[in-house]
Amino acid sequence: MPSSNPLPPKENALFKRILKCYEHKQYKNGLKFAKQILTNPKYMEHGETLAMKGLTLNCLGRKEEAYEYVKRGLRNDLRSHVCWHVYGLLQRSDKKYDEGIKCYRNALKWEKDNIQILRDLSLLQIHLRDLEGYRDTRYQLFRLRPTQRASWIGFAMSYHLLGDYEGALKILEDFRKTQSEIPSSFDYEHSELLLYQNMVIQESGALKEAVAHLEQYQDQILDKLSILETLGTLYLDLQRFDRAESVYSELIKRNPENTMYFSKYLQAKQLTDVDEIVDIFEMFQRQFPRAHASKRLSLNYAVEGRFRKLVDTYLRHGLHKGVPPLFVDLRSLYKVQAKADTIQDLVLSYVDQLKKTGHFSQADADAGLPKEPACALLWTYYFLAQHFDFLEDTDKALFYIDAAIDHTPTLIELFVCKGRIFKHGGDVMKAFKYLDEAQGLDTADRYINSKCAKYMLRANLIDEAEETCEKFTREGVTAMENLNEMQCMWFQTECALAYQRLQRWGDSLKKCHEIDRHFSEIIDDQFDFHTYCMRKMTLRSYMGLLRLEDVLRSHPFYFKAARCAIEVYLHLFENPLKDVTAEQELNTENLAPSELKKLRNKQRKARRKAELERQEKAEKAEKQQQRKAPGEEPDAPHQDELIPDKLARAEDPLDQAIKFLKPLQDLASKNIETHLMAFEIYYRKGKLLLMLQSIKRAYRLEPGNSDLHTCLVRFVELVSAKLDTLDAPVTDVIKQAIEPITLGRSAKQMNEDFLKMNGNSLPALLQGARMMYFLEKNRQEEAIQLATKLQDVTGINIKNCSRVLQALQAGDFGSCPQRIEEYKESSHKLLKYAEVFRPPPPPLQQEIDPSENTSLEIPVPELSH
Repeated sequence: MPSSNPLPPKENALFKRILKCYEHKQYKNGLKFAKQILTNPKYMEHGETLAMKGLTLNCLGRKEEAYEYVKRGLRNDLRSHVCWHVYGLLQRSDKKYDEGIKCYRNALKWEKDNIQILRDLSLLQIHLRDLEGYRDTRYQLFRLRPTQRASWIGFAMSYHLLGDYEGALKILEDFRKTQSEIPSSFDYEHSELLLYQNMVIQESGALKEAVAHLEQYQDQILDKLSILETLGTLYLDLQRFDRAESVYSELIKRNPENTMYFSKYLQAKQLTDVDEIVDIFEMFQRQFPRAHASKRLSLNYAVEGRFRKLVDTYLRHGLHKGVPPLFVDLRSLYKVQAKADTIQDLVLSYVDQLKKTGHFSQADADAGLPKEPACALLWTYYFLAQHFDFLEDTDKALFYIDAAIDHTPTLIELFVCKGRIFKHGGDVMKAFKYLDEAQGLDTADRYINSKCAKYMLRANLIDEAEETCEKFTREGVTAMENLNEMQCMWFQTECALAYQRLQRWGDSLKKCHEIDRHFSEIIDDQFDFHTYCMRKMTLRSYMGLLRLEDVLRSHPFYFKAARCAIEVYLHLFENPLKDVTAEQELNTENLAPSELKKLRNKQRKARRKAELERQEKAEKAEKQQQRKAPGEEPDAPHQDELIPDKLARAEDPLDQAIKFLKPLQDLASKNIETHLMAFEIYYRKGKLLLMLQSIKRAYRLEPGNSDLHTCLVRFVELVSAKLDTLDAPVTDVIKQAIEPITLGRSAKQMNEDFLKMNGNSLPALLQGARMMYFLEKNRQEEAIQLATKLQDVTGINIKNCSRVLQALQAGDFGSCPQRIEEYKESSHKLLKYAEVFRPPPPPLQQEIDPSENTSLEIPVPELSH
């Protein structure tokens, strides 16, 4: 590369060796050559050499020195594209992609046709989804290197990403025509190019052309399965059902366990009669007798007597073989009550007959068939326990699981099932104890270990859960640290919720922020694939990756963490933590001199200990950096340490909550909880138009939602109170937007109408009663009676009843300690296993057997999560 400040031949040769050492990751040798140039008094301020030395130091992890040398080099030679390029690479290594793009553009001012700078610029542009800029950069690369395949492909993909399918197809077709030789029958890269071209044709909407393209080039495409699947989908979209039927018939022969092929086959057959559909499945069963999918799918369509016959055969086979997930397999059938009743009748009859005759039915015994194995009765008990647990009949579920444990007391699945029954019943402590017993039966089972840890976290036993996980984490670091390194988000989510229940707000927020950082790291990790996928020609997968990364934060893990963080920040806004220092100073005023001296010594020791811990952490990090091999990439940029106390004392909790909310508004807008949380934040910020926006979005999704009703009532009441102070344009916008929802009614009238329409639903009664007390404080008793009504109402379960109790305890109905105890007593009669409603044992019992009172020492978890 020509330099703006050229070196003489000897030093120039050394500079080239620095570049070569950098490319081959021989960083220490590169520093030696840089030193030889810079020790010469004439060139000790040579900009490009200083910049390369800084880049080499960055690769060795010495970031501060690296920035110092690169900036110094840039000051000495502002017109050098090398210095600007190196500065851009440094910014890229610190994830400052916007700054990196600026540096590359400055470099291109002085060297506009530099291939390497253009490539690096294109990587940052596609990573930040600057698609217009990416297209321009790929065009320059295409113009400079028209013979390279990557130039054509990258240029075509830039048009594809912008939705210009015609331009992308023209480039791809021109490139295909430039291939002078006919590709061999084993040319994988050409095969992938053709499939990618077909994908662009499909997305352009030209389905007939896509079919013609596949049929024309199918001999050159190696992925025959993709050809068949794509053709099947296209034939269905074009309503060429006869061709689609033959394609999916072929696919079923290839894989008779793929349920999607069967559903598409039925779509191609255009059958509506359930008997004909079941006949089709029976035909496939005869054709593939060992396949499982056709037997199971037939149960979805069969009805009445035919269903009874088919499910009888299916159940007997599963119970005879001892298939543990048999109930999970059939659970989706319970949406139809008649099918659930049929399954219950059959399995109960199996229990009776197995006890009497050892067969599933009397007919089998009369026919002289061999008896069923002894474990058949065990698996029948196990099935019935899950069946009644699903139907929320906890007593029967426990009866059958106890019978199964009496039969075989060493089967792990039985204890897991019993723990699950207690969890659904509301007793998280007993649930954890049975999972702990299951884990003790097989300490080498990672699944049971994880499940036990999860149940411990649900019971707020965080330290015990960490100890349980230590059996499978890396030695030398704590389980919590290692699970964070491994991005084990289910554990961190449950930890965050447990800390929230324990009111350890800072620790809860720390876990939420850790999960948020995981998603940022996943997005940053895609950077490595921009060049890899282009080089390996995995173009369809690469497009899938880009589209996945665009919606990554719509994942349930992020939603749960964001919801938890928003709830904690809202609580901290309404109940900010006291300043510890000020509180201590206030308390020391009343202390005796000797007590004050002891306190000061204690505080001094605590500060010294904290300082030593910080030093140890810094030394440990430095040693790890020194142990890094010379060829390794530099570490990711240092992130601020997440300190729980600092997080819990954020100066702007609502703004912090909005940071978690924004991705949900963009990517989880179809979930009504997103807009309800948005309303709660903006209600506290007093942003009327943003509140209105949240209400409208939620109303479009679920107009009758009871939580939305509370938002609407509070909004109408707030607007009516501020009507005189609002600007005329704002008032007009609010009236025009809210009129179709409120129909001109006042907040009080809306609440009365809501209670009349939903008088038999417990969740609706709770929210209506809350708003009744909110609007009229003198109707406290009436509101409490509505909220605690447990007769002749629907929705009586642990989740809804617990929300009522939480509302009473939170003061949503004012002070009412007596009514809280009465409500707990009446709820306990209906939900006797729920720990949250269980009355405390008498004092004498606590003295006799304190171990029985363990659950009372642990705050009850919120079952709504």
